[in-house]
Amino acid sequence: MQFYDIIAKKRDGDALTNEEIEQFVQDAAQGSVPDYQLSALLMAIYLRGMTDGETARLTQALARSGDTVDLSSIPGVKVDKHSTGGVGDKTTLIVAPLVAACDVPVAKMSGRGLGHTGGTIDKLESIPSFQTELEGQAFLRQVREIGLALAGQSGNLAPADKKLYALRDVTATVGSLPLIASSIMSKKLAAGSDAILLDVKTGSGALLPSFEDALALAGQMVAIGRANGKQTSALITGMDTPLGRAIGNSLEVAEAVEVLRGGGPEDLRTVCLALAADMLQLAGKGDPGACLSLAETALSDGRALAKLRAVVAAQNGDVRYIDEPSRFPAAPHKEVLYAEQEGYITRMQAQEIGAASVLLGAGRRRKEDSVDPAAGLLLHKKTGDYVRKGDALATLHCQARAMAAEAADRMRAAVCYSDTKPAPTPLIYARVNKDGTLSYLKET
Repeated sequence: MQFYDIIAKKRDGDALTNEEIEQFVQDAAQGSVPDYQLSALLMAIYLRGMTDGETARLTQALARSGDTVDLSSIPGVKVDKHSTGGVGDKTTLIVAPLVAACDVPVAKMSGRGLGHTGGTIDKLESIPSFQTELEGQAFLRQVREIGLALAGQSGNLAPADKKLYALRDVTATVGSLPLIASSIMSKKLAAGSDAILLDVKTGSGALLPSFEDALALAGQMVAIGRANGKQTSALITGMDTPLGRAIGNSLEVAEAVEVLRGGGPEDLRTVCLALAADMLQLAGKGDPGACLSLAETALSDGRALAKLRAVVAAQNGDVRYIDEPSRFPAAPHKEVLYAEQEGYITRMQAQEIGAASVLLGAGRRRKEDSVDPAAGLLLHKKTGDYVRKGDALATLHCQARAMAAEAADRMRAAVCYSDTKPAPTPLIYARVNKDGTLSYLKET
């Protein structure tokens, strides 16, 4: 079948066959079809959608388009985690050591940030000398020896997805649920873990702001995992307000260390413990209550912090920055943003605050952009807090005063006030269980 015919079939709303999906993915991986035809098919999928069967087959084809990781030499149930991305989302730096400290191996491959959402690899690279590129056998050996590796994704992991993602980013087709689900899950399947926990964000700073869309995406991804023999569940977590108080790479590493020492922002600690408990449950460590207790103990007795320190040492990072996060270089310019009126903060729009951090140099507008590890911002007040005019809202960190001006304008526009205290925003809305059933949680 000609690629033109596949485009026309999906344009007309018909389901693609296994063979047509395989051809589509192979052509994308091999570069044997022009970008304009791939883009046309992506737009047809965006407008017409895909059935659950089509989405599952697309995921499998994407996962097989390149290398796959064999974790069978590592004893135990290997558990992976994926977040759909948010502002201040440094959960992997906390959750992965927590789970590994409970004797569950975590072979974690992460990515870089793009736009207003941060990337775990960028955060790790703010630690001097930290090596994020690990050769396959070294990656496996580290997980066997210390139970945890945190590395960048292989250059040949799901290469067809890399091609399609780049086109989606410039053709306004990123928001397609089947394309999002297959993109995420193809990389998770190729990464080889036995179980997968999905942290699906909802709210203004999320990929999918609508709760209904986030829930639908979570359900699709759990179904894909189950169809491929993976123990898979998902938590729907809030991203109307940034998670924690630090936004920016070295600032977020320091905040993660603070949580692992038993302190840190309560919202960040609560979400991380919930994610860790669900990963432990997928690994067969007990019921929800028992797994939460395991995670809390690993946090309070220092084992999780010791595990992060061991990973940094194993990957050639300078552990002094974990022992003393104050060693991270400060940005040359710091500017305090003050409240312009009195009242309760009813909203701090996460996407706008994330955009402000990009303007300060903490994120990328394009994939080839570099990031400033010291740039970002620290929030002194958050949604629900009462402020008086002139109270400090945030401190901006950047290279020069001129960079702070536009970022400050974005921050001011993101903050709304009222005389009435707002209702608490849920941190965790719901769970899609591994059997596909739904539990509403709405923890605050």
